[in-house]
Amino acid sequence: MWNWPYKPIKKKLQFKIAVEILLNEKIQNAYNALIFQCSKSVPASDLPLVDKAFNFAADAIGNTVWNQGEFILNHSISVAKIAVIELGLSTDALISALLHNVYGPGKMEFSPEEVKKLFGSSVTVILEGIIKINALNTGNLAFQSENFRRLLLTLSGDVKVILLKIADQMQDMRTLDNQPLGLRERLSIDTWHLYAPLAHRLGLYKVNSELLDLALKYLHPTDYESIVDKLKETAVERAGFVSAFVMPIEKKLQSRGFDFEMKARTKSIYSIWNKMKKQKVDFHEVYDLFAIRIILNTEPENEKAACWQAFSVVTEEYLSNPDRLRDWITYPKSNGYESLHTTVLGPGKRWVEVQIRTHRMDDIAENGLAAHWRYKGGKGGDEIDKWLRNVREILENPQLNPVDFIDDFKVNIYEDEIFVFTPKGDLLKLRAGATLLDFAYEIHSKIGDKCVGGKVNGKLVTLKYVLKNGDQISVETSNNQKPKLDWLDFVVTSKAKTRIKASLNEDHKKEAENGKEIFRRKFKNWKIELNDSVIRDILKYYKLKLAVDLYYNISVGKVDTLEIKEQVIGKREESQQDKLSEILPPQEVKELSFDNSDDYLVIDNNLKDVNYKLAVCCNPIFGDDIFGFVTILEGIKIHRLTCPNAKQMIERYPYRIIKAKWRNTGKRNSFQATIHISGSDRSGIVTDISRIISKEIGIQMRSISINSEDKSFDGTLRVFVNDLEHLDFLIQKLKNIKGVHSVTRSDA
Repeated sequence: MWNWPYKPIKKKLQFKIAVEILLNEKIQNAYNALIFQCSKSVPASDLPLVDKAFNFAADAIGNTVWNQGEFILNHSISVAKIAVIELGLSTDALISALLHNVYGPGKMEFSPEEVKKLFGSSVTVILEGIIKINALNTGNLAFQSENFRRLLLTLSGDVKVILLKIADQMQDMRTLDNQPLGLRERLSIDTWHLYAPLAHRLGLYKVNSELLDLALKYLHPTDYESIVDKLKETAVERAGFVSAFVMPIEKKLQSRGFDFEMKARTKSIYSIWNKMKKQKVDFHEVYDLFAIRIILNTEPENEKAACWQAFSVVTEEYLSNPDRLRDWITYPKSNGYESLHTTVLGPGKRWVEVQIRTHRMDDIAENGLAAHWRYKGGKGGDEIDKWLRNVREILENPQLNPVDFIDDFKVNIYEDEIFVFTPKGDLLKLRAGATLLDFAYEIHSKIGDKCVGGKVNGKLVTLKYVLKNGDQISVETSNNQKPKLDWLDFVVTSKAKTRIKASLNEDHKKEAENGKEIFRRKFKNWKIELNDSVIRDILKYYKLKLAVDLYYNISVGKVDTLEIKEQVIGKREESQQDKLSEILPPQEVKELSFDNSDDYLVIDNNLKDVNYKLAVCCNPIFGDDIFGFVTILEGIKIHRLTCPNAKQMIERYPYRIIKAKWRNTGKRNSFQATIHISGSDRSGIVTDISRIISKEIGIQMRSISINSEDKSFDGTLRVFVNDLEHLDFLIQKLKNIKGVHSVTRSDA
């Protein structure tokens, strides 16, 4: 059985019989008016089925009212009127509108099979879609974005569901004054973020404007009232300007035999408000408060030529701004919108937008899909169906971030379009600002993933190339290419963004699986119980929300398992061999030597075939007090205790510190040492320094650098010594040279 989500308050009207009859007559009169107004749109042969639907709803609902006193059946009739008269929908939508608020449990229960038998499968599909939408709790703001995703997924199933839900939302918004504040805000937010953009995408510009105006009225009432007042104050002035502007154009069009009409359309309140916000200007600084529309009456085969001829007349009279020319006649918008827009400099140096179109184009611009069906026998929705398929493909991705999608959804719908061509000459429509990579993803997701560049109009371009109207594009791919995180910085279409994020998430997932295996294996080796409490503590320590992020960081080396162990078991002492076994392969650890009495890593002075490296930051030599530091990629590094980096390493990575000491093997070896020397400059002092190093002591010198200034010198010596004692002996000999004031060992 269907569980209808709307649960109206069932009140038995406690009025006199005469009042009850009057109320029933009110509903009946509203229905009679609906049938009269729909007589041109609904075939007479369908009326018995419409009557059956009304009687079905009346039996189920009767005089039931909403909380605020509105008759539910009257609401259904009003929605049906909008659907048929304003949106141009057919009998199926009219019947669905009458039935969409029927309440089953407690009043009348029926199954989809029963509805299908009575009213047909099309009505059943529409009603099922409406039920799914109404079942979602968009009032729960914590889940609002996810619910919007579900809403769109439901809506994208059948365009009639979208249109009927838009009609329902419009009726709700028109009667919002009677609703409590909380409900006003919720319905206005839904309208602003979802239903108005959908109306725009379907070409219902008049509906879109009304919905946005109503939403603005309740979400920003002060701004709304201010603009309404200013429009009233300037109405006479605007009328005078329009009259002066159109007069010369009318005369020229008439003299050249055009059959036309002209209208002045004031911008919607929302459009004015939005422009004031974006441009940060006052009401009086919005230069295009209205647009002039020229609507031509001409044969279909002459439409384009007639529009361009009218454009020529307008630009003969007024200077045109070439940057503001919009040709949607040659290449209509994806929702079927056709018109020629130009902005010209009118009387008083004021810019005015002029829209030129035919009656057919104007009908489509005002009524969207409904007009397409009138003119093309129901085939005009191909672009909409393609868009809906694209929306479904995006929404069905389980890794989709709903918040990102809703933001992109709104932006993409209101953004201008560009028209580009494939190498075969096929036309594609993309959002303005789209790049070569967006184009590649529009062709196919796999082509986008492998795209490395391409050609535009025969010239090589990069992934970031921003496409322009008329570009002919070919894409180059490579099997070695894969999506990168920085791609998200320059792609603009929802399809590209969603696919890139999905691919990156897949890579993230693979790394996380690897990290998870490492994590579990380490705990098993440590013989430490792994449970949810331990994982929560580790996540808290690293300030991570999800375990998958911890596993990923372990896999890529951002989190060290040694540090995890340090946090889990505390500061308990463990053997140096245990520490090293966490990072180094077992064979390498076996080859190392340890002093078990004090648990030291033993470093001998024979530096051939060793498993450690001497750190270049402090250049330790045999005899220095030293320690080992376990790195992730380079094994063990040996540092002096006086190394300038020692303090930071010991404080930040205590779990990587290994106690170490030298062992004399009796073999001579060479360690690099750096000596800083300074004193008074004199002739021959460099010769004396070199002689002491090479001849008297027999030390190999790698380099010498001496700078002399103002009778003083400062120099750096790099030499190879056997051990610390050997170095100390050299330093003492250098100090005895005449003119030398200071000799010290340097770290570098």
